[in-house]
Amino acid sequence: MPEGDTVWQAAKRLHGALAGKVLTRSDLRVPQHATADLTGRVVLDVTARGKHLLTRVEGGLTLHSHLRMEGAWKVFTNGQRWTGGPAHQIRAVLGTHDRTAVGYRLPVLELLRTPDEERVVGHLGPDLLGPDWDPDQALANLLADPARALGEALLDQRNLAGIGNIYKSELCFLLGVTPWLPVGALPADRTAALPAFAKRLLEANRDRPVRVTTGRSGQALFVYGRAGRPCLRCGTPVRVADQGDGSRERPTYWCPACQSGPVPAPGSPATRRVRTRPRPRTTD
Repeated sequence: MPEGDTVWQAAKRLHGALAGKVLTRSDLRVPQHATADLTGRVVLDVTARGKHLLTRVEGGLTLHSHLRMEGAWKVFTNGQRWTGGPAHQIRAVLGTHDRTAVGYRLPVLELLRTPDEERVVGHLGPDLLGPDWDPDQALANLLADPARALGEALLDQRNLAGIGNIYKSELCFLLGVTPWLPVGALPADRTAALPAFAKRLLEANRDRPVRVTTGRSGQALFVYGRAGRPCLRCGTPVRVADQGDGSRERPTYWCPACQSGPVPAPGSPATRRVRTRPRPRTTD
């Protein structure tokens, strides 16, 4: 699942390439929209809403896409070779007189009336990088189920939109608690500060080519992807286990020394076996 800053960057690239221009090419390679033709229409804007992308064109239409794990939008100058993947993975092509946007491996692609956008994004909570951001509502949403594990609550886009698995693990580390701690057990001062803290973290990274949560040169992330390697703060080996609601399990990283709270029992189905290999420090 992509992070909100990744989707925000994709929207910015697409908006810069397409907005205000007439579409000279339109090719939606999904069965339900294979005959749709957007050529001759002006692209009004491309907006990120949580992890969704909304490309609005004149005539009251919106092309809705979602990247999930494998999807990507690439922008090429006309005449440039397309390098996002093999041709059979292309799901959408939107071209103007000087740029072409190509959507690869898009698991969600649908054309809808712009007034109907709420049908696909209306369930989302306040967007951490959007104009609708409301920290009080985000906090109320998180606290609505105090028994729920913090990591699961942060990933639930109905609570607040934009946090993916990386930020979930990093936020819990920075808060000093495990992702399995119930939301209601988080100390009150950290609970109150959580929405604004999450927003600052995503805003700090939305214009960066490489995501950084540590503030340290050459060391991008505290725990995510570092299973079996020393914690950057205390040196204890970082651990990894699956966390989810039963329908989807995601690898979750934490430091057993720096983070307090419940964790999966050793040997439980959620616990992952870690194979460690030496890595150069430049890849941290």
